[in-house]
Amino acid sequence: MTSLSAVNSKNLPVLSKDMAQKQLGQTDFLRLMTTPLKQQDPLDPVDNQAMVAQMAQFSSVAGISEMNVSLKSIAEQISAQTALLADIKAASAPITPGV
Repeated sequence: MTSLSAVNSKNLPVLSKDMAQKQLGQTDFLRLMTTPLKQQDPLDPVDNQAMVAQMAQFSSVAGISEMNVSLKSIAEQISAQTALLADIKAASAPITPGV
């Protein structure tokens, strides 16, 4: 299992940079998945349903990962727009002398 460092302010576990770079990619997953097929007994093959379920699960994880990247981008854009609106509001506030 992967060791995690302290949690961040949003209570989410944080991987160290070294650990994040050691994550497996899609190619690694497919290699791990097809290796047992090369070694299997032809008279007792791997269960097709289990193989399809694993592939579907990996596909879901990949989709969630892509969605996470998109949502981070949207959150950054909203944050930038909010900061810009705050700056505009501050700049357009009337200045009252003597107050």
